[in-house]
Amino acid sequence: MENLIIIFSLLLLGMALSRLKIFPENSSQVLNLFIIYISLPALILLQVPRLIFSKNLLIPVLMPWIMVAISALLVLTAAKTFRWTRSTTGALLLMVPLGNTSFFGIPMVQAFWGVDSVSYAVLYDQFGSFLALATYGSFILATYSGSERSTPLTILKKICLFPPFIALVLGLLTMSVPYPAVLVAVLHGIASSLVPVVMVAIGLQVKLKLPPGSWTPFTAGLLIKLVIAPLLATAIIFALQQGSLAAKVSVFEAGMPPMVTAGALALIAGLAPELTAALVGLGLMASFLTLPLLYQILQAL
Repeated sequence: MENLIIIFSLLLLGMALSRLKIFPENSSQVLNLFIIYISLPALILLQVPRLIFSKNLLIPVLMPWIMVAISALLVLTAAKTFRWTRSTTGALLLMVPLGNTSFFGIPMVQAFWGVDSVSYAVLYDQFGSFLALATYGSFILATYSGSERSTPLTILKKICLFPPFIALVLGLLTMSVPYPAVLVAVLHGIASSLVPVVMVAIGLQVKLKLPPGSWTPFTAGLLIKLVIAPLLATAIIFALQQGSLAAKVSVFEAGMPPMVTAGALALIAGLAPELTAALVGLGLMASFLTLPLLYQILQAL
């Protein structure tokens, strides 16, 4: 559980730095730029070439994409019902469908399901959340960032020029080409900065008190992410009579809180910054209540 301690320590550090006003006011924006242009592309270039495509274990591969589609549909429905702004809708479309299935999810899976289950969590993260961040995430950012609606050509241009997407393409193109050892070491060193920088950046903007008018989207977002989506995933594997460990781990990963990296993307795009920071920070805390309950439900299947 060391990773969990690290997560909260960095989050609290960022919050403390914000209260003490040691860093400049735009520090979180600078850190976010570092993430987008340096840390995240390095991680993508390091991890994508390691993917091994297989016809087996379809549930961990397909479940994350099903959850992205369902969660996005639920967010759009809520946005239309409550008439949320484009900024709020964009933030929720980015934060709710994408879960923290790697740095937070993998140690949680190991803690609840054992070491043998970690490979399923990795599969879920690499083929699902990781690729969805670079593709679906790029589309949402291109569509909802800025004050004006983008044309399809503009959206395509933004996606193609988005650093993580460029890194994804390069990673896929180099899957059969082994990296030199020195390049792997460099990428690993840069990529290791992702989580510390992200969590401090989030901590700098975490607000324990939401601004007026944000409680409804905040509550709806966490309710969809931590309760509705994993329960629907549970119903899917129950209907398919899939009670394997791979299926249960997939559902467990579907119940992870919002992805911190997606939060960084939303912050740098100016998508409801205070709401985004609250979803990440408070979502992590709330998941310590929802994940054990989800585990008990899955154990009963």
